[in-house]
Amino acid sequence: MIFHTASDIPRPIRLTDSTREWAFASLHGKYGDEAMRTPCVNLDHIEKFEALPDTEKYDIAIRNIAENAPVRICPEEKICGAATLGDAVYHIVPVRYRGEAILDSVSHLTIRYDKLLRKGLTVYAKDISKRLEDKTLTDSQTAFLHSLENVIESMRIWHGRYLAATKNSRPDLHKLLLQVPFSPARNFHEALQSLWFVFSFVRLCGNWPGIGRIDWLLGDYLKNDLKDSLLNESQARELLASFFIKGCEWIQSNPPVGSGDAQHYQNIVLAGIDAAGNEVTNEVTFLALDIVEELAISDFPITVRLNKNTSNALKNRIAQVMRHGGGIIAVYNEDLILQTFSNLGYSITDARSFANDGCWEVQIPGKTDFSYIPFDALQILNKVIGITEENIPAFHSIEEIYAAFCDQLYETVKAIYVSSVTQKFACKKGIWQARNTVIPTSVVSLFEDGCIERARSYYNCGPEYTVRSPHIGGAPDVANTLYAIEKLVFEDKKISFSELVQALKNNWESQEPLRVYVKNKYVYYGNDSDDVDAWHTRLLNDFADMVEYCNTQDACPVKFIPGVSTFGRQIDWAPNRCATAFGYRKGEILSGNDSPVPGTDCCGATAIIKSYCKADLVKQSCGSALDIKIFPASLSGSNGITALISLMEGFLTLGGFFMQIDTVDTQTLLEAQKNPQKFKTLSVRVSGWNARFVTLNQEWQNMIIERSSQNFM
Repeated sequence: MIFHTASDIPRPIRLTDSTREWAFASLHGKYGDEAMRTPCVNLDHIEKFEALPDTEKYDIAIRNIAENAPVRICPEEKICGAATLGDAVYHIVPVRYRGEAILDSVSHLTIRYDKLLRKGLTVYAKDISKRLEDKTLTDSQTAFLHSLENVIESMRIWHGRYLAATKNSRPDLHKLLLQVPFSPARNFHEALQSLWFVFSFVRLCGNWPGIGRIDWLLGDYLKNDLKDSLLNESQARELLASFFIKGCEWIQSNPPVGSGDAQHYQNIVLAGIDAAGNEVTNEVTFLALDIVEELAISDFPITVRLNKNTSNALKNRIAQVMRHGGGIIAVYNEDLILQTFSNLGYSITDARSFANDGCWEVQIPGKTDFSYIPFDALQILNKVIGITEENIPAFHSIEEIYAAFCDQLYETVKAIYVSSVTQKFACKKGIWQARNTVIPTSVVSLFEDGCIERARSYYNCGPEYTVRSPHIGGAPDVANTLYAIEKLVFEDKKISFSELVQALKNNWESQEPLRVYVKNKYVYYGNDSDDVDAWHTRLLNDFADMVEYCNTQDACPVKFIPGVSTFGRQIDWAPNRCATAFGYRKGEILSGNDSPVPGTDCCGATAIIKSYCKADLVKQSCGSALDIKIFPASLSGSNGITALISLMEGFLTLGGFFMQIDTVDTQTLLEAQKNPQKFKTLSVRVSGWNARFVTLNQEWQNMIIERSSQNFM
């Protein structure tokens, strides 16, 4: 029973043999395969179903899921509940009518769990009942509130089926379910059960919610149990391990390949301060790190909120887990992110509660309807300089080029604002809401603050905040291009502008010596070179200003905020891109997120961080992701731990936003390509999510290998 590690130091063993065997089976697809055998609930028996309004269809679907989805109880588990329908893995409500999927689901959100744990689901029913007393509600508002009641009743049905299934076979689980999730959790075990039961039901219905701040949610429960000797640390670790192992229930033994099998956005956030400004780090924080260090479970990607007061003990523990690889741990710069939320007008209480959307973009959990809109800035620049156009324009300076590029960049940002905000939301009778009918989302709406109070759904301005975020992709590529043109054409005068553009149109054919020269002569983004980094900084600052300008043009309360990412789209974009002025040919994979172009960084991880942090990342208020790959041999012994801690501290000091570090050996990845059966649990950080390497297709695997080919330390 081997849990893969990139380190020469074996993974520790703390959990019982039965727990480890259960984890191994789950990681190898036992339960995912089982879910695929029952993909959905069939609704063909519903008369005239196709003629019903969408909300009624949705209510029927959720009720039928609760009544008919398979109940699963694993012999080793210490909490119960499961998302047992295979279609939910594909981000749809897992019901079919006449063989067709009929309802979409929701992701990129983290719902609210603390109210659930402290008050129980019954309080939601009371809140809805009280809200229904309002005689001014419209018919659609009333229908929405009744739909929320249907969710609660469906959860009672699902809960009742588990009560019946555990009554004789598992009295320990049955006892837990007598209290939660409908009544408040009284101890750590009940809190863990309540959290899991609701989370798993939400995703049983096809949604992909994040977990958020699990140590903040559960820490006080565990602290009190330890103080009262109701549990010891080992027992608590076994309980929490059940949560992590059950989160692997969608892994298949032979999944379809593509962009990875673990993109279910069930991310976890650890540490940082709470609403009162007190440090959250507690026993749950360290137990979570213990579990992923031992079992290599990557299906709950973890981001730790670091700040200037983060303890050395926590940083040391993070480094110990990081060096095993898998990209399971990433870090936020909490102090910088709190400043971004303050600048956006959030209250200090809400700001301090931030988590993520299930990927890495920051949001206020349980209060935010969020979506992002990515675009490729490099293709905009290529059009401006004429590579993709019939005629090559006449530019006489790099500033002329940049000005023309900014004009087109702004037109792109403005178009995104119009399509995602102006055309989607309107003020009707003094209330901002969706212009058109939106898909039903009652399962997640129930757990979003504001939806009951406003009697409006998740996509209808129900939550406290509605956020839309244009994400610039290819920012390092644009910076490198501008710098190369500046040097090659206007300073060194190696070639005229029109001749260079023609060479790029021809994919550098007949210009190989010049291509090699430009690729190797100049120092590009990611090497702490002020000249090229200035272009990156300028671009991000101007982009943020454009987004902010759009956001101030009307009274719409939707927050329109900038971010920097690709989320792996550099693969999708590659066929439509052209040869680059910095020496790359058409079709080559370029920068991911806000990281250097593979092969251009040669001065180590510290230089990458310095280049990235020269931009004012406070202005990128949705986030800017930096990927760092480190060769495992660089992290041997205590010096390796010290090096990782130094990277984290430098990232904080210099003003980084979000950094994901992966420890990976290129030779291991090449071996995994040849012998995938030997590396079924090998995890890599992709782009805000983790995936088992063998579930990536050839293009994705090659991208991971290419960006991992250098020793950054």
